[in-house]
Amino acid sequence: MTMTYDSAKAAPAADGALIRAQQVSKSFELPDGNGIFTVLENVSLSVQPGEIVALLGRSGSGKSTLLRILAGLIPASSGEVLSSGRHVTAPNPDVAMVFQSFALLPWLTVQQNVELGLEAIGVPMKERQARALKAIDMVGLDGFESAYPKELSGGMRQRVGFARAFVKQPRVLFMDEPFSALDVLTAENLRGEISDLWERGNFPAQSVLIVTHNIEEAVYLADRVIILGANPGRVRGEVKIDLPRPRDRAARRFKELVDGIYIAMTNPDRDVSAAMAGIPPRRETPYPPLPHATVGGISGLLELLHERPELRDLPEISSTLQLPTDDLLPIVDASVMLGLAEVKQGDIALTEAGRAFATADVQSSKDIFRTQVLERIPTVKMIYTTLKEKPNGSMRAGFFLDILDEHYPRDEAQRQFETAVDWGRYAELFEYDRSEDRLLLPVEMSELTE
Repeated sequence: MTMTYDSAKAAPAADGALIRAQQVSKSFELPDGNGIFTVLENVSLSVQPGEIVALLGRSGSGKSTLLRILAGLIPASSGEVLSSGRHVTAPNPDVAMVFQSFALLPWLTVQQNVELGLEAIGVPMKERQARALKAIDMVGLDGFESAYPKELSGGMRQRVGFARAFVKQPRVLFMDEPFSALDVLTAENLRGEISDLWERGNFPAQSVLIVTHNIEEAVYLADRVIILGANPGRVRGEVKIDLPRPRDRAARRFKELVDGIYIAMTNPDRDVSAAMAGIPPRRETPYPPLPHATVGGISGLLELLHERPELRDLPEISSTLQLPTDDLLPIVDASVMLGLAEVKQGDIALTEAGRAFATADVQSSKDIFRTQVLERIPTVKMIYTTLKEKPNGSMRAGFFLDILDEHYPRDEAQRQFETAVDWGRYAELFEYDRSEDRLLLPVEMSELTE
């Protein structure tokens, strides 16, 4: 199939949208005629002039596929894409893309890599050299024009990727998880520089569409966050980020938005607007939110860190475990909250308690876990203390859910309760009778309280 950029079908968007997807679906045939796999289903969205839009979704939501359809790199199975009012059926000249994997040609210098796209569309040599040098300076790589990619760090190579996109001066800059292959500190530095360029009005594109799975990144950068569901990918809802720039991660409203999107993302059947509306103003709570990680996941991570002490970088750990970063982070957060690991300058390492836990036998590891939970996890301690005060060492689960309901929306209160029960049972602090929906002290412990 020959793809062309169809100017004959131009239909200027009434609302001035730079990019618009209308009921876009994408399916692939499975091998050996085993059916059809649908990646995207009836996706509609737009990008307006002067805004940053984030596409946020978990694995399987088709984020990158959608970006490539909007860029005209692959065709949609149904629906249509308009760019500046024209139907897109070929590589879209209105956009430039920054990839996760840098995608530099190793035999070309920094300047040659940046000039490559301009050369392909016939820009005269003097003009493309001047534009390339300006873009290289914009991303802070002046002095490295003649360097080759192998001489650069990961962060510097991604800066080349940004310069190569900037030099085209696109109407819309597409970014496909551009920071996820970088270490935490480098990613944060580059993310901040991109935000600064945008806020100073020096950004070489009218608008930005960024694909990410990082909720804080989306809230930090975007004016609107479009949340995608998975299997197949579909638009679940949209969140307007009503924050002034520059963004302050410590601000209460920033944290409220992150909380609301987190709850929407972790409750796929819940309406996004309802999830956001259900977030009460953040207040100090005696029961800080628990990362939803199982004890098995925590133990596995700690054992890996003990067995391979050279493995400290989180993206590298994610790759080693073949575990998406958004699935790894709750396990990391839980390990840190329990005092079994610490993260410094983007690297994770075992604490003394974590090292003891990773090398202990089963019962000793339970003892260590019990100590850490009682010292550091108020929700578990509250359940345990309440049970100890009861003559029969038993209490209905609904009592504890009612307490958590005062601090979290109902669905999240249930998840907080389930995580606390999982940790408390492993620590042998209490048991849970699901048939009776009651928590109770272990027999030997309840006998001691009589």
